[in-house]
Amino acid sequence: MAAALKARELGVEKIIILERSETLGGILEQCIHTGFGLHYFKEELSGPEYAGRFIEQIRQSDIDVKTNTMVIDIDSDKVVTAVGPDEGLLKIQAKAIILAMGCRERPRGALSIPGHRPAGVMTAGTAQKYVNIDGYMPGRKIVILGSGDIGLIMARRMTLEGAEVKMVCELMPYSGGLARNIVQCLDDYGIPLKLSCTVVDIHGRERVEGVTIAKVDENLRPIKGTEEYVECDTLLLSVGLIPENELSKSAGIELNCITGGPDVDEMRETSQRGVFACGNVLQVHDLVDYVTLEAQIAAEGAAEYIKSGGTDEKKYAYAVHQEGVRYIVPQKINIASEKDVDLYFRVCRIYKNSKLIVKIDGETVISKKKPKLAPGEMETIKLKKDMLSKLKEDSIVEISVEESL
Repeated sequence: MAAALKARELGVEKIIILERSETLGGILEQCIHTGFGLHYFKEELSGPEYAGRFIEQIRQSDIDVKTNTMVIDIDSDKVVTAVGPDEGLLKIQAKAIILAMGCRERPRGALSIPGHRPAGVMTAGTAQKYVNIDGYMPGRKIVILGSGDIGLIMARRMTLEGAEVKMVCELMPYSGGLARNIVQCLDDYGIPLKLSCTVVDIHGRERVEGVTIAKVDENLRPIKGTEEYVECDTLLLSVGLIPENELSKSAGIELNCITGGPDVDEMRETSQRGVFACGNVLQVHDLVDYVTLEAQIAAEGAAEYIKSGGTDEKKYAYAVHQEGVRYIVPQKINIASEKDVDLYFRVCRIYKNSKLIVKIDGETVISKKKPKLAPGEMETIKLKKDMLSKLKEDSIVEISVEESL
């Protein structure tokens, strides 16, 4: 919605939003907790309130919206094929496409946890929908595996609904969620967070009866002799999100092996000219405010592409992650760019009192002290126009973390 509104503001006249759900708003509709909008609207909103502001703007515009419509294919000529109950099969020839399909949760099948397949094992997002949308309680005695933000939020939500959340187990030696969520969702309710710990067995045939947890070593392998049985009737999984890029694959778009999303330039254009990506389909974000800002960047890129007819030739410099940095988005920068460029990235582990170093072709252009860096929180650093003037074709922009002595 943010991308569509920005494109309309920039003069694009024919815009259509294709949404597979019955309503606009995506996952925000089930996120009834607050914490949204602090950066973008400068106030604290719930998920439905945040989405509602964009829905109202869409309603007041002439942007065409088709809900309950599933896109099933995007080809290399930018022909979008979709299907819906009202109009059947649709084929739309687009001049530009913005991909905003979001992400999906990693399920139990990706974890290979031993045990039967009893009721009571589900992703945290599924449990959130049961409680917040459908009005069902998934269980009464809960163990949560994974400390991503949705797992932390559901620990609080289940507690508020009267369930007993026994613990949150995290495979890594650090939490995957925002620091504020650890405090507000676990510490404030006395819910223990067990780091370097995982579920090694699920007990029960018809319904979950309990789980066995164990400590893991530095190679993330369970340590024999540390097993502990925990009685519970529900296991919630918050073990990562996967960008939803099946459509991107069908369009022949190059995907990044680390982010799971497309490789893009500073305007979020993918390897296919005229196709742009934003939000969680590109990289998993912490805050919806940043998703909105990224959508607006993609809209600017799409509007420029339409106006130029896609005839402009781009020459790129490349962003490369170095020591301590897991990935960088965007992965390439048009050397003709005349705007400041924000680089988003995540670090590989927790750092304290460290330095962020940015180099262009080996020359340090930014050295910034950071009291704390954590993998669960996305970082950003701005390359200003004067720095970008140093870029040549195939220049290398490096970001690394340097530990202070």
